[in-house]
Order: sequence, then structure tokens, then C-alpha cells
Amino acid sequence: MSPSPSLPPPVRLGDFTTDRGIFRLIGFGACAGLFGVIAGWILLRMIGLINDLAYYGVWSTRMLAPGGAAPGGHPALWTILVPAGGAVLIGLMARYGSEKIRGHGIPEAIEAILLGGARLDLRVAILKPISSAISIGTGGPFGAEGPIIMTGGAAASLMAQCFTLTDAERKTLLVAGACAGMTAVFGTPVAALLLAVELLLFELKPRSIIPVGVACITAAILRRFCMTPAPLFPYAGGVIVDPLHAFGWLGLGLAAGLGSALLTMLVYAAEDGFETLPVHWMWWPVLGGLVVGIGGVFDPAALGVGYPDIARLLAGTLAGGAAIRLVLVKGVIWSVALGSGTSGGVLAPLLIIGGALGAVLAPVMPHAAPGFWAVLGMAAMMGGTMRAPLTSTLFAVELTGNHLILLPVLAASMASMAVTVLLMKRSILTEKIARRGHHLTREYSIDPLAVTRIRDIMATEVDTLAADLPVGAAIERFLSHAAAHRAFPVTAPDGLVLGLVSRADILDWIGDEVRRDLPLRAMIAGRELTTAAPDEMADTIAVRMLTRNAPRIPVVDAEGRLLGIVSRADLLRVHQRVMLAETRRERFFPFRRRAAAKEAGKPEPLAVP
Repeated sequence: MSPSPSLPPPVRLGDFTTDRGIFRLIGFGACAGLFGVIAGWILLRMIGLINDLAYYGVWSTRMLAPGGAAPGGHPALWTILVPAGGAVLIGLMARYGSEKIRGHGIPEAIEAILLGGARLDLRVAILKPISSAISIGTGGPFGAEGPIIMTGGAAASLMAQCFTLTDAERKTLLVAGACAGMTAVFGTPVAALLLAVELLLFELKPRSIIPVGVACITAAILRRFCMTPAPLFPYAGGVIVDPLHAFGWLGLGLAAGLGSALLTMLVYAAEDGFETLPVHWMWWPVLGGLVVGIGGVFDPAALGVGYPDIARLLAGTLAGGAAIRLVLVKGVIWSVALGSGTSGGVLAPLLIIGGALGAVLAPVMPHAAPGFWAVLGMAAMMGGTMRAPLTSTLFAVELTGNHLILLPVLAASMASMAVTVLLMKRSILTEKIARRGHHLTREYSIDPLAVTRIRDIMATEVDTLAADLPVGAAIERFLSHAAAHRAFPVTAPDGLVLGLVSRADILDWIGDEVRRDLPLRAMIAGRELTTAAPDEMADTIAVRMLTRNAPRIPVVDAEGRLLGIVSRADLLRVHQRVMLAETRRERFFPFRRRAAAKEAGKPEPLAVP
């Protein structure tokens, strides 16, 4: 028989459960920040190198415009084949290297956090940035942030696997590396930290949030030495705050929410379409690459990461027909390419599509500074699609270095999220996980068992068995119709609890033909007794029940005298109360009492001043 699991250490009650072990995680978090910067620097240089080689034949990392065309011109027809050529390499790497490099990386990171014990292998850490650099460098309409999140998380996960850590601690470090990578690319440490809270950690504890914060801060400091220290997309426009503009903020947010839902449906419609093709999945990115190449002929601005396009949107120089063309071409080729299973990120495309949408709608919006509605569109599209409005709000503020846009960006992001949560059950990040058979909820709440004491849920009127009661009488008690419980505490005359007799014990005694005149005291002597104290929390007792296989536990005072008993049903009733609080609606107003009094023919209650 396998040994019974040991009990966890006792919980010190307080606002948080963090202990001194957090200092070790803080040190690991700083290392994760370093890994994120290194991974970001390498990936951006690789993208530039592959882009310049593929389209210009130049050994350079300057990130020249993808497509090989002069500004305002059209690329040569041969460039249609460049994205497909890169996709061939990606398909080979995915099939013979690791299938986890497919997609934009965030769902894979979430899956590793929730289901994989926060363990990512070395092949993912190596192949993901290479495949993403090939995809983006050959014109793929993606951003570098998703691959960086996956790569930074993989590097931190590999580091964590070199030490003796719990799954929860490894998860913290994986998220720390992922958020450090995002900080390295965009220079947005606060938004990266909020991304961890809204999307990756699935908890809000000092044990997790502090090391992740350290990683983001470390990455933000170190990136200043190897990347642009200023905001990536500076925007100095002012903001007009009045009711008319507020309605405009909300209107643009609603439009972005509809666009978010449409983009998500397009991505997974493309994925479903590729599933029906009679070819191996390693060739799907090639077909998606052909669509990307054709789209690049219509609008070269839709190719690559598109950072120059974001700058033009914020400056107000990309508008009108050019913005409409960018929305349509970028949206289509991005959806098809991502649905094909190639490697790339989602944040930069969402920023470009949302920014272009804001530029398209700017003429019908209240007058504002050039680029203002593009900023709102960027944030709203990101907040609605990822369902992370706080992240998108701070992301826009940090990207632009303009805190004045905080209020309108928040309003637009919230409106966008309201649309998407009502229209879609899943986001673009969680739909892929659901299609793999896993349910994921992103609603955070406090476990009611963690704030409920045993004295508040225990049964105080307890049927007991006397310690000197003969076995035969106990058997008759259990077999009678009056026996309403499956177990009874055995108590001494002074109220001390000596043990617990269950229905299983009775059946064993009958089968073993135990002498009926033996007292219960003798039958339970030497047994380990699992008890609870009235001031202990319900979640602690739930773990104790599980580890000791004890469906019912006597509640005793400091001397061991019986105070009550708690069962699994009592624990479930705590959750029932939460469910009722969420679903039962009541109304309490004085006029209702007066109306009831009139109906009953009674005088109305006097109002108390």
C-alpha cells in the first residue's frame, strides 16, 4: 500500500501567505529579466537580418521596409514567393523539431502554466525565436512580442528546472521571463506586469507578482543599454475631455470590439479551413505564406511587424484610403497566416489594425489632435481581442509616453471588452486551448473556503457514541432507520473525543464476527484521529480531509472536547452561499413595506428621521 500523503505545513493566517522563500524567487526574477532582454535583442536583430537578406540581399540588421519596394511603390511580383519560402522552413522546424512553435506563443505559454507544470523544453526556447524571425523577416504580418513571450518564458522555465522548486514557483518564473521579454521589446514594464495579472498568472499573490515585477523592472533598466530608451511610439497630442468626446471614445471602443470579434472569427475560420485540406499540416504555412505575399503586392505596408506604420498612424499621416486598405489587407493576411499555424505574434498586428480603424473613423468623430483616434483604436482593439483592458490601457500610455490619454483609452478599452465578452465565449488566446479539450476561466475571485472559519459551518448538535457502548449496540444503531449519518464520534464521559466510528467499520466488524460485547473504546484504541479546531479556515480543513481521506472531522477545543463536526457537505454549502449571492436578487425599499402594510390593513410604519 502506498504511503499516505503528508499534510502541508500549517498556514499562518494573514492577508497573504508569502514566506521568506520569496527572496529566492526575487533573485530568479532578476535573472529572468536579463534573459528577456537578451532574447528580445537577439530576436529583433534576427528579424532585421532575415528581412534585409530576403528582400534586399543585404547583410544588415537595420530592418528595411519589407517587400523590397521604395516608399509609395509596389514590390516586384517575385516577392510573392518570399513568405512562402520562409513558411517551408517553419513547417519543417515544426514537424521535425517541436510542434509547439506553431501559433503566436501565448496560448502555449498559458497551457504550460496551467497544465504542464510550467515546464518548457530546450527545443522550444531555441526553435521558437528562429521560426518567428524567419516568419516575420520574410514578410509575415506578425509582431515579435508573442514569440518573445514564449522564448523568455522558456528560458526562465529552463532556469527554474535546474533548481528544486514547486510547480507554483516555476509558474512564477515562467511568467517573469515572458513579461520581461515583452518589456524588452516594447519598453512597457507596467503593462507587462498587468498582462501577467490579467492573462498569465491566474492569481494575485505577493509570491508571484513581486518576482514578476522584479523581472519587468530589470528588463526595463537593461534595455536602455541596448535598445531605444525613449517610448517606442511617442505621441504628444492633447486630449479634450467633455461629454461629446466621451461618447466618441465609447463609440470607437464599440467599433473596435466588433472588429475584435470579427478578427477572432476570421482566424479560427481560417484554421478550420486548413483542417479540411488533404495535405499535411506542415504545408499549411506555405499556403498561408502565398496569401501573405499576394497581400503584400496590394499593400506592402501590411507586411512585417509594421512599426513604421504605427508611427505614421500616430502622426496622422496614414489616413483615408491608405488606412482602409491597411485594415482590410492586414486583417485578411494576418488571419489566414495565423490560422495556417505559422509562427508569429498578435500584439503588433492588433495595434496596426486598431490604429488604422481609428484613422478610418476619425473623420466622423469629434475633432481631436492628429493621431488621437488611432491611439484609441490601437488600445481598444488590443483590449477587446485579448480581453485585457487594463493591460491595453497602460500599454498605450507607456508606448506613447503620454499620460493624458489614460482616461479616453481606458473608456475605449472597457467598451471594446464589453462587446467581445458578450459576443464570444472565448478570446483569440483561449479558443485554441479550448479546442484542445481544456476549459479555461479567467474570472478571478477569492476562494470562499479561505475566508470561512470552521465554527461558522460546523454542526453543533452532534449524535455521539459512548466509549463504553458495546459493539453489538453500535451495530444495531447503524443498522436502524434512525441512523442518519455515516459516522459518529466516540466520546468519553468527560466529553473528550476518542475516535470516529464509520459505517465501513461496522461492516468490517460484522464480516470479521467481532465479539459483540467489546466496548467501542477497545475497538478504536490506537487509531489516528483527525480533528479540526473551531478557528481554523475551511480551506485548510478541506485539504486535511483530502490527505487523510476523512469525509467527516470532529471539531474539538484545546483540551480535545467535542464542539461539533464538519463534513464535506458543510464545505459545499459555503460555495452554495456564494452561488446564491450571485444569482438571487432581492429589493429592499421602504415603500415596499408600506405597500405590504396597506395590503394587510395595518398602519404604515413611522419614518425614522
